[in-house]
Amino acid sequence: ADVYHGKAWSSLKLNSQGEPEKLTLSLDAASLASVQMGPEGNNEGHSHENNILVTLPEKALQATPFKFIMLNWNPMGHEPAGIYDTAHFDMHFYLTPANEVMNYMDMEKMENLPSAEYVPANHIAGPPVPMMGKHWIDVTSPELHGAPFTQTFLYGSYDGKVVFYEPMITYAFLKATTSFQRSIPQPAKFKIAGYYPTKMTISKEAGNTNISLESFVYRQA
Repeated sequence: ADVYHGKAWSSLKLNSQGEPEKLTLSLDAASLASVQMGPEGNNEGHSHENNILVTLPEKALQATPFKFIMLNWNPMGHEPAGIYDTAHFDMHFYLTPANEVMNYMDMEKMENLPSAEYVPANHIAGPPVPMMGKHWIDVTSPELHGAPFTQTFLYGSYDGKVVFYEPMITYAFLKATTSFQRSIPQPAKFKIAGYYPTKMTISKEAGNTNISLESFVYRQA
């Protein structure tokens, strides 16, 4: 997919048993060098002009519950002010197909929240965003307690089910980081059996910046 003057793409690494090991979104150097900064952005919310859909390889569709990635560039960040209003990427790894997500317009379904065991502990429902879903925020995240925002991890829901996993990472952190790893908060239960990631990593390789969901674990429904 085109990202300004560069490219974004996805890849999947399987282990020797054919199980998913690492699902990666890669950004080339040209994309990070050419994203528009500053006043073109809109810190009132998510700007749909900067929504880029990245398809997944066929084997990722077969081996993981993920269907596609929606990459969002926020030149001025978004609400809440003072926390996320800095240039950053939202990387929505969706568990539902793109044509469904584009129809996430029904506010009743948006407010139909999954039961607590399907969302990690300490997560609260944030604002609903049409054509994205309801965002769930980890109240223990450092940026909500006075630390500067560098990276965080959100969940998303629509109509009673979890529909996306979302690393949210600042432009500055992506540029400066050569190697980073964090755990992904885990819910107590999963509606659909399959392999789910437990870690998020950032790595640099041959000029590309890789954001990966990895350390997949098989979960029963």
